[in-house]
Amino acid sequence: MTHCSTVPGRTDHVIVVGAGLSGLAAASHLCGRGRTVTVLERDGVPGGRAGRLDIGGYRLDTGPTVLTMPDIVRDTLAATGASMDERLPLIRLDPAYRTFFADGSSLDVHTDGEAMTEAVRAFAGPREAEGYARLRAWLTRLYEVEYAGFIAANVDSPLGLLTPRLARLAALGGFGRWESAVRRFLRDERLLRVFTFQALYAGLSPRRALALYAVIAYMDTVGGVFFPRGGMRALPDALAGAAADAGVEFRYETRVTSLERRGRRVTAALTADGDRIPCDAVVLSCDLPAAYRLLGHVPRRPARLVAAPSAVVVHLGVSGDGRPGADGTAHHNLLFGRAWRTTFDDLIRAGRPMRDPSLLLTRPTVTDPALAPDGRQLVSVLAPAPNLARARLDWDRIGPAYAEEVIQATAVRSGLRVHVKDVLHVITPADWRRQGLLAGTPFSLAHTFGQTGPFRPANLPRTTDNVVLAGCGTVPGVGVPTALVSGRLAADRVTGTGTS
Repeated sequence: MTHCSTVPGRTDHVIVVGAGLSGLAAASHLCGRGRTVTVLERDGVPGGRAGRLDIGGYRLDTGPTVLTMPDIVRDTLAATGASMDERLPLIRLDPAYRTFFADGSSLDVHTDGEAMTEAVRAFAGPREAEGYARLRAWLTRLYEVEYAGFIAANVDSPLGLLTPRLARLAALGGFGRWESAVRRFLRDERLLRVFTFQALYAGLSPRRALALYAVIAYMDTVGGVFFPRGGMRALPDALAGAAADAGVEFRYETRVTSLERRGRRVTAALTADGDRIPCDAVVLSCDLPAAYRLLGHVPRRPARLVAAPSAVVVHLGVSGDGRPGADGTAHHNLLFGRAWRTTFDDLIRAGRPMRDPSLLLTRPTVTDPALAPDGRQLVSVLAPAPNLARARLDWDRIGPAYAEEVIQATAVRSGLRVHVKDVLHVITPADWRRQGLLAGTPFSLAHTFGQTGPFRPANLPRTTDNVVLAGCGTVPGVGVPTALVSGRLAADRVTGTGTS
């Protein structure tokens, strides 16, 4: 067992700044461990970047739409004594994704091993089916080695990683490249995309991402994809409701402007309303720029921070059932263009919108029709885009025209023959920046080697003794499950419980 640093002194009353997923997880675990917790949130509802918007009877999720690893949600609710079955019943999506390729073929991605093996056999032949079975086993071993020792554990320095698990991870090829690792099992270029597109969540090309991040492909293609009734907003609502019932105090529409300090300890949070809220410790779950601003210090690093690509998201209200044919589009759909390598070059190297876009189309009304008015469907399309540090594009000017390009590409790629009644809402990198997000991206820092594990911005800043960070910008990284884990790791830093 490796000892990890914790907050010294009293930690009876903890302020959590931000009611995003990581802040809610931190508050839940801290409350469950006997701390008095006050959550200060600038918006009027919980969720943070897991946002929401109601327009004309449509209930939009403006943040993440893919929910995986429900056991982490279950553990977060259980920290306050709540039951996920009662607070947040989840629907398992089958298929997890429906994929559409530029050659006209399509494939349903099942998380059941036998069903997916047979689907791959019918799609690409017996050799690829056998390769998929071996890939699935490798992904499972990768997850088993990584989760407890790397994803879900605090580590103070790279030396803390020197454990037998590290050797097992290296033996599995975790420090090679993601795409190369998958090519050991699959030759069909279409299947290669299905099991490497998740590298975009890590902010990198599959050719450059470490193979250890293929664990993200385990989470959705093996572990499963789920959806809460009422939309993704039901997740922060359930976490906040359970925490509030357990005694956590929530103050919404409360913006923290500064932290009062005495020596190396923060003694109170000061708000825009002029309130002074004393505390023994603080968890900052806001985005990194806001957290460092409150700390009054940006840590020195040997290299500048590298942000992940951003996204343009177009929310549409459409008529009819939106079916392209007998099968129709599923809840989640991957619409691949002909280009693949150049897509990542456009986003990451050249800093321009994709010339041949691959898109994520989400149609949540397939699962929950109540998210749209009667006779209408809700469709959201995510198009990866360069972040504002890579390309200073005037999205306020070009956004409407690019949204129309996305709509047209969606119709071509999916065959989604619908009459678009309303363009409900468009979110561009400029909008993400206005929310205070680093480089105008909702995906925070890219998971480069220098921003992985102990090399990622630490959750225990060295300039204070009683402030801890949580969220996508710190460990373990980007995504709904990892945001929840980040909150638990922050709670571990405060209480000393669960550290290894």
